Amino acid sequence: MRQKKQGLYIVLISPHGLIRGHDLELGRDADTGGQTKYVVELATALGECPEVDRVDLLTRRIVDEQVSPDYSLPVEPLSNKVDIVRIDCAEAVYLPKEALWDHLDSFADNALNYLQQQALTPDIIHSHYADAGYVATRLVHQLGIPLVHTGHSLGRSKRRRLLASGLRQDDIEQRYNMSRRIEAEETTLGAAQLVITSTHQEIEEQYGLYDYYRPEQMRVVAPGTDLQQFHPPSGDERDSAIAGALATFLKEPEKPMILALSRPDRRKNIVGLIEAYGESAQLQKAANLVIIAGNRNDIRELDIGAQEVLNDILLTIDRYDLYGKVAYPKHHQADEVSILYRLAALSQGVFVNPALTEPFGLTLIEAAASQLPIVATEDGGPRDIIGNCKNGYLINPLDKPAMAKTIGKLLKAKQTWQRLAKNGLEGVRQYYSWPAHAKTYLQLVKPLVEGTEPVPHMNLSRRPLLYHDRAIFSDLDQNLLGDSASLNAFIQEMRDRRKYTSFGIATGRRLDAALQILRQNNIPQPDALITSLGTEIHYAPNLTRDWAWHDHIDHLWKPTSIQLLLSEIPGLALQPKTEQSRYKVSYFVDPAKAPRLGDITHLLLQNDLTANVFYSFDQFLDIVPVRASKGLALRWFANQWGIPLEHILAAGGSGADEDMMRGNTLAVVVSNRHHEELSELAGIERIYFAQKPFAAGILEAIEHYDFYETCQAPAST
Repeated sequence: MRQKKQGLYIVLISPHGLIRGHDLELGRDADTGGQTKYVVELATALGECPEVDRVDLLTRRIVDEQVSPDYSLPVEPLSNKVDIVRIDCAEAVYLPKEALWDHLDSFADNALNYLQQQALTPDIIHSHYADAGYVATRLVHQLGIPLVHTGHSLGRSKRRRLLASGLRQDDIEQRYNMSRRIEAEETTLGAAQLVITSTHQEIEEQYGLYDYYRPEQMRVVAPGTDLQQFHPPSGDERDSAIAGALATFLKEPEKPMILALSRPDRRKNIVGLIEAYGESAQLQKAANLVIIAGNRNDIRELDIGAQEVLNDILLTIDRYDLYGKVAYPKHHQADEVSILYRLAALSQGVFVNPALTEPFGLTLIEAAASQLPIVATEDGGPRDIIGNCKNGYLINPLDKPAMAKTIGKLLKAKQTWQRLAKNGLEGVRQYYSWPAHAKTYLQLVKPLVEGTEPVPHMNLSRRPLLYHDRAIFSDLDQNLLGDSASLNAFIQEMRDRRKYTSFGIATGRRLDAALQILRQNNIPQPDALITSLGTEIHYAPNLTRDWAWHDHIDHLWKPTSIQLLLSEIPGLALQPKTEQSRYKVSYFVDPAKAPRLGDITHLLLQNDLTANVFYSFDQFLDIVPVRASKGLALRWFANQWGIPLEHILAAGGSGADEDMMRGNTLAVVVSNRHHEELSELAGIERIYFAQKPFAAGILEAIEHYDFYETCQAPAST
């Protein structure tokens, strides 16, 4: 091959999925989604740049009667400068990406043969996803050219989501080849001179889990948006079918629209937005609320998570009597999404994303392209989007009064609305269009090609084990909170050890309350978050709920019967609804009047009501399913993640923490404990009573147990 002297020759690699230049079969299966669309649009956009002479998108050639013959064509031109090149693999039939690992060496050899036959040497190779990284790493080592990589999703994060779904470790390994994937990702990160991501949060919270994490080699280049589909309104949108559907819900359909659009997932916090609207008479007077939460025929046919969210939506609308003010259609077509944005813009409304966590925020970009200002969660991708576009406001999604106030302020200030709408449109064109993406992309890769971007010396080491083999769990109120200096030291300790040690929170608080405390105290999102006294488990990075645990603890749970039985018991008063959950019934206790804990437990058993009962701080009584507690949830986590109990340090300070600390775990009781409730733990070998309070006591226990090495108490104790 000869080196060319003018425009760039870029090779993109994406082996899996069904990739073609027209009528992409998005959603056909798990492998034919956003990534296939991304690589085709990226290749096309790069081909339109004058600095680029040629783009080859290498994918796998598929010969299979079950799919279109389009995928068997060796070459498919996308433009005069861009081709999809299909490389033969050892197996010709269509396979899911998890089954491709044994065939990727064949793909790599054939790809190398193709490139060596070309008259020009590629300037860079850009791999997409772990399998492409595996192939590209081999190619760049043989060709001596730079490697650029985009992960799209990462194995360490996906493994957590799969564990949350209830899959066992060995099943995950067998079905997803997870060890091979993560090893390929580590190798690719070690070889890549540039890693392109969508958000800064992706760099910190997902790539940060890898041994070959080099943030100085990573750059954020947000995906492009189709500005032909998402554009400012023309006025014709008022005559659309979806506009008519919304009008059937609303008494005054001409009022400004507060639009929220997401799938029915509790992390999207739709109910929180409805509550903010329901508690604000001014907001109800100023605007209608439109909730687009997926399509449904019968809520009862949906998965349990979607059922819970949609039922809560309907009950919350009813609780605040918002009929005639809120629209919540059952159906909408895919092409009506862009019309919804434009309808909201025509009404001089606002798009709201109140999610608890938002990794990127594609809907925010679509709204901005439709000339619609936004109000969005301060977590994750929206920070980048609003920072670039300056077209809206960030909010704490758990602060409902502040959320309502911010939305109302935007709706009321018409000049501000116009400025933000204009900013959003200009910002999308500048930062989030495909031409903008391609321009930034080329600015990043040109120094690599020209040799002006120095490659830092690699001084990286791999951990001896592929996954975390130890974890630290702590309550919030009695352990971490109370001394800011020791808390900051503990947080830094967890950050320094995050590649080797999982960090978990186990609290009696509800999820939203726990998240609020974490935000207020700048505590990073834990790897595992056990809330509501062990009745819920969520995993980072996206607060993925462990539905297998949900199903497990439902056994013999009869909360209505429990409340009915205890309604006449003296000294017990139900706590507010905000402190209750599906799997937790909570009471205030008057110790002078209430029965003893043992008597309450006996009463429940006499009435065939099996449950776990917890008494804490001489004033709170919590009743949860018999299979649920902080300790049981912690052990579920340990089993799912494959971490020995002997390698888990549990920190507690009240009676509700006791079963988390008993048994084979290492444990610490901080010195500011509630003495009487934990007095029975004194003298147990694997429970250390710290001399220091709060987080300082946990740090003291880490040293006491030599936690990062032997995980054992000193012999003298």
